[in-house]
Amino acid sequence: MDKLIVKGPTQLRRAARLQESPLLIPLFDEPVHYENVPRLWDVETTLRLLGSMGVRTEWDKDAERVTIYPNVNDPTASYEWVSKMRAGILALGPLIARCGKAKVSLPGVCDRGTPCELPPDGDGKFRGHGECRGRLHPCLGQRSTTRGGDPFSGGQCHRYGECPFCSGRSRGTTRICGTRTGNLATGEFLQACGARIEGLGTSEIVVEGTTLHAPAEPVRIRPDRIECGTWITAAAITKSPLVLENCRAEEMTAVLSAFRDMGVGLEVSEDGSTIAVHPGEKLYPLKIQTAPYPGFPTDMQAQFLALMCLAEGTSQIAENIFENRFMHVAELRRLGAKIRVRQNTATVQGPCRFKAAPLMATDLRASASLVLAALAAEGETTVRRIYHLDRGYARLDQSLRELGADVRRETE
Repeated sequence: MDKLIVKGPTQLRRAARLQESPLLIPLFDEPVHYENVPRLWDVETTLRLLGSMGVRTEWDKDAERVTIYPNVNDPTASYEWVSKMRAGILALGPLIARCGKAKVSLPGVCDRGTPCELPPDGDGKFRGHGECRGRLHPCLGQRSTTRGGDPFSGGQCHRYGECPFCSGRSRGTTRICGTRTGNLATGEFLQACGARIEGLGTSEIVVEGTTLHAPAEPVRIRPDRIECGTWITAAAITKSPLVLENCRAEEMTAVLSAFRDMGVGLEVSEDGSTIAVHPGEKLYPLKIQTAPYPGFPTDMQAQFLALMCLAEGTSQIAENIFENRFMHVAELRRLGAKIRVRQNTATVQGPCRFKAAPLMATDLRASASLVLAALAAEGETTVRRIYHLDRGYARLDQSLRELGADVRRETE
């Protein structure tokens, strides 16, 4: 098992180019081609999951291209692979839409609360039904005769990511509330496949069911706004000017606003693709709440919590999406952070002076927050269980070294 050893405090330099965010791959009758696919464990796991269902895939890692072929022999997303990534539950919608039935394991990996909320089965939405049986969730539907519902609430931010695909192949009109940028990416993909969708980029989208087809052109994977926010945090926490390329600033309004409120200078290019970070001498306390898109994302909560530890005064962050997403607090306390958690709110008293300590990662974003804090800590900090980190950040230790950080990876 790998670990990272980070020597701080450090400063970063030069420009960083963001990786793209992978998209769970829907299943059509024709092959689908993807470009700019990053080398992430979640991509590897997704392809192995598809392989276990009989789907043939090709991944040219050097060219960053993936091709998915349409055959499905068994519509079962097994625990062996779904347990390795949170996004595995998103296979449910595509499998129902294509095969009319599916068995999908509940997701695992990150211990941050309720893994998902399954689609309603008692009101005829999508004319599907299912029940939990141990680790598998069997769900039945009818591929070409599913009916849209109005409205269909997506609940809190990360849930029901499978709905846009299932809705796109249903009959009638479906309204999906509580969407996120993952649904924005899925919606743009489905529009290229012939779907009729309104409201992309807002917290509610409307999908008119129709026949879908694989896109004629290769799909270019979109940049990851959470990675962008992570790099801005890295610049702010190390007081390092940094230029970020390949961004989508229009999807980060709440996050960029929070950074500015803390005293972090940001200069965004006209097209939003480049963000120059100019950290100030002082970080100001802040009170924020996580919320469904376009609000402040839960996936930036851990990184911001690490940054709040260095702000002068009392900061608060309320976690409204997951009920168990403050497990990184205990690890930040090892570094000297003064954080108190009551119910869904963490209160931070700063500024603190981070000092190196052995740390244990508990989920993907918690891993990132611990590495960020280690960059500002005095001495050598060891972060274990970084397999969480590798799921969502492609070679983060290598990228940090290229920017001047003293980071090395070791195998225990």
